[in-house]
Amino acid sequence: MMGCWTWKTASSTLRLLQLGNPVSPTSICFSYYFQNPFYSTTPLKKKPKPRYVFDKIDDALSLFNHMLNTHPRASLVEFTQLLGTIVRMKHYQTALSLFKQMELLEISHDVYTLNILLNCFCHLGRVGFGFSVLGRMFKLGLQPDTVTFGTLINGLCNGGQVAQAVLLFDDMVQEGYQPSLITYNTIVNGACKIRETSLAIRVLRTMEERGCAPNIVTYNTIIDSLCKDKLITEALNLFSEMTDKGIQPDVFTYNPLLHAMCNIGQWEEVITLWNEMLAKNCKPDVVSYTILVDAACQEGKILEAHEIVERMIQDGVQPDTVTYNILMDGYCLQGKMNEARKVLNSMMIIRGCVPDVYSYNIIVNGFCKYKRVDEAMELFREMSQNGPSPDTVTYNALINGVSQLGRLLVAQELFKEMSAYGLIPNMITYSTLLHGFCEHGYICKALALFKSMQNSGLKPEIVHYSILIDGLCNAGQLTIARELFSGLSIKGLQPNVYTYTIMIKGLCRAGLTNEAYEFFRKMEVNGCLPNSICYNVMIQGFLQNDDVSTAVKILDEMISKGFAADISTATIFVKLLCSDKTGELIHEIV
Repeated sequence: MMGCWTWKTASSTLRLLQLGNPVSPTSICFSYYFQNPFYSTTPLKKKPKPRYVFDKIDDALSLFNHMLNTHPRASLVEFTQLLGTIVRMKHYQTALSLFKQMELLEISHDVYTLNILLNCFCHLGRVGFGFSVLGRMFKLGLQPDTVTFGTLINGLCNGGQVAQAVLLFDDMVQEGYQPSLITYNTIVNGACKIRETSLAIRVLRTMEERGCAPNIVTYNTIIDSLCKDKLITEALNLFSEMTDKGIQPDVFTYNPLLHAMCNIGQWEEVITLWNEMLAKNCKPDVVSYTILVDAACQEGKILEAHEIVERMIQDGVQPDTVTYNILMDGYCLQGKMNEARKVLNSMMIIRGCVPDVYSYNIIVNGFCKYKRVDEAMELFREMSQNGPSPDTVTYNALINGVSQLGRLLVAQELFKEMSAYGLIPNMITYSTLLHGFCEHGYICKALALFKSMQNSGLKPEIVHYSILIDGLCNAGQLTIARELFSGLSIKGLQPNVYTYTIMIKGLCRAGLTNEAYEFFRKMEVNGCLPNSICYNVMIQGFLQNDDVSTAVKILDEMISKGFAADISTATIFVKLLCSDKTGELIHEIV
């Protein structure tokens, strides 16, 4: 038998909000809704069933106004049914406004109407107000039911307050309330959302102990979470447990298992599971097929991926935009741009699957990557006229593509165009154009762009400074490069191995090998360990400046750290050895 909810426990419950959602100010505001507390303390014998259906909210509001003005006035049951319908239409704020009108007209409420009010606040993310409704129930002597607590638990979970939801759940059980299956599943889902799968499993075991049989939703939620945690063995064990209990898996059970197995390359297991799925008359959906397409593309098996798409169409499952995007990306990764373009034209547009901005971006980026910029620009114009509006990613890909070919005027035009269309350049936009200017020797434009970036409110990161320092070093402007490097710490930035390597390379090129060596040693002192590239740059610098002995010492150090000479370093050594007439160089190396 359900016990009475005591004031001691009620206070404990209300204190839950103080863990992360203070309610004192909101409770004061909420009191407005209860200025005239005319509440019925006699609960209804049965929860009112849905009675009204509306296509438009205006029709519901018209009926509400009519009910207010009828004589005698409509019953509380009718008002509750109407409010429930409005909430199911997801017009939560409207429902709150109607509650306010009922308050002003002294229309009484009971636990059912207050549950609807509480539900509105939870859906609006104002769980604190929901707890205020619970407190009002206690004050008026109304008995909260499992719906009350289930709604609050759902509100807390949706707000990421799973720990508080569990505390409320425990209080609920302690007071003799029997949580519904929906409430258990809410806790399970909330725990899985915050990657607390072990907690979800404990809840599963608890519900079994208390005589509440888990359903397919319970198992699917936990299996999905285990797969995301890459705990495939545990997920399969739970899958077996589920089927042993006579619960038939559905497509939502199989999909996360298929995805997890594909991610680790368990192809035989994938085939076995797929065949089992078909044998149990569980029809794969678009997600199932898309998982296989993605896995094949990741493995570079683009022909198999294409065949899977054709097979799913034959099986009566229409690929969606995500499926086609994955297939196009697979072709682009292999440089098969014509095939990717065919997917966009013949497979998507002709078959009525509308491409989105990601579809176009995949191919625009692919064309730019393989230096087919004119085709990228052609697709870009087509996109602007007939397809979705280009976004920042589109422009970034194009700016990068034309910059690599030295078409900096076009890059600048694209930069200005995106701003004119209300698209805000991001960190990638600036780093891409900055790199283009520096790579092609336009240092003044690079400095101007860098200044423009700072003025825009974006704070340059170490990658932007590294690009600019590299450009300055290549242009022989070491003084400015040094100043920028020295000012990094003041800007709150820490030079990384690439920044140091850029400075070392620039100094070596200028013949300042001693200063370069100081930078090289300063790296480790500052907690930045040299990598293979850095060692090779340092060695090449000394070799090019005819300091073979120092180069050999650094070579020995590099080898002791587990790194190897790259092709450029080896080539320089070979050339030096070939030109060594006296054998002195061989002696130094040995």
